[in-house]
Amino acid sequence: MEKIKNIFKSNIRQYAMGIALISIMVLFQILTKGILLKPLNVTNLILQNSYILVLAIGMFLCILTGNIDLSVGSVAAFVGAISAMLAIRMNLPVIPTIILSLFVGAVIGAWQGFWVAYVRIPAFIVTLAGMLIFRGLTMVILKGQTIAPFPQSYQIISSGFIPDLFGDSALHIFTIIIGVVISVIYVISQLNKRKNTLKYNFEVSSKSWFIVQLIFIIVIINLFTYWLASYKGIPTVLILLAVLIAIYTFITNKTVPGRHIYAFGGNEKAAKLSGVKTNKVLFWVYVNMSVLSALAGIVFAGRLNAATPKAGVNFELDAIAACYIGGASASGGIGTVFGCIIGGLIMGVLNNGMSILGISIDWQQAIKGLVLLLAVAFDVYTKNKAKK
Repeated sequence: MEKIKNIFKSNIRQYAMGIALISIMVLFQILTKGILLKPLNVTNLILQNSYILVLAIGMFLCILTGNIDLSVGSVAAFVGAISAMLAIRMNLPVIPTIILSLFVGAVIGAWQGFWVAYVRIPAFIVTLAGMLIFRGLTMVILKGQTIAPFPQSYQIISSGFIPDLFGDSALHIFTIIIGVVISVIYVISQLNKRKNTLKYNFEVSSKSWFIVQLIFIIVIINLFTYWLASYKGIPTVLILLAVLIAIYTFITNKTVPGRHIYAFGGNEKAAKLSGVKTNKVLFWVYVNMSVLSALAGIVFAGRLNAATPKAGVNFELDAIAACYIGGASASGGIGTVFGCIIGGLIMGVLNNGMSILGISIDWQQAIKGLVLLLAVAFDVYTKNKAKK
């Protein structure tokens, strides 16, 4: 029991946010009389929040360095407008359109990263300027009008579904099989992780608690895939999100650049003295952020099936809130990719649940602001407690 207590204490942010997400889902499931977790609504939750989750992954790396990026919503709108011009006005095929759009995002990131990393203008100022610049350029490109519709193949990335390879029954069998396969992979990875941890005499939870955790996660995975299978199966954008989560979790946990980002956020001067090329780290963090903003812009434009001048408004606030709610520290150097996804889902469930209940947008904004404040207050409280 003492071991479990210590493990919970050392991972209090992640566990607390996971418990908060489950609690909020249970609450809204009761208040909405079962509507929240209907298969159709679960799928809508994924589709509606996909672009925010993409942005949250990139924003997390910015926050790890102790900075933020205020331009992501405007960059997403600008890239959406660029892709509309390429795909709709110039009839360029979808794949070249997406590649060129992502390249535009990388160029924007390099532009902003240069000012932040090498000229050392505060990131807040540079990205605030970027927010205004790219919002203005979006209006210039679109001339204040909406451009639509996108080709059907362009919409697949945000609104498509993985086809069922096992017939056309009411239940999407392929999705069920994917859930089982993921469960098996998860069990094997956790067993190997536990084995390696024990090998080096690190502290682990008891065998019974470990089994309970495995069973709980397996049940969640298969319930989730069953819900998706009851509607149309796995959305294409969910595959995209899963790939991004896997890649960025690996980068932040297992690679030298990932450790350098954490070191930068923990103490930039110490990191520099240890041989970390801090300017280069900061530069590539902002290039990465803008590429993911471009990807979010493509996903959002595909879901809306249009490029609009007002696209991306407040996306930056939602992405920042998702990271802070998910356990990222405002001072940098602390947090996980998965925690930010949890934070994004908390925001998404709050939005969806309150919309179903008919709560006005004004109150929704106020409640989300309160949740963000409480999450950061919790971060400060746990950090101060750890120092004692």
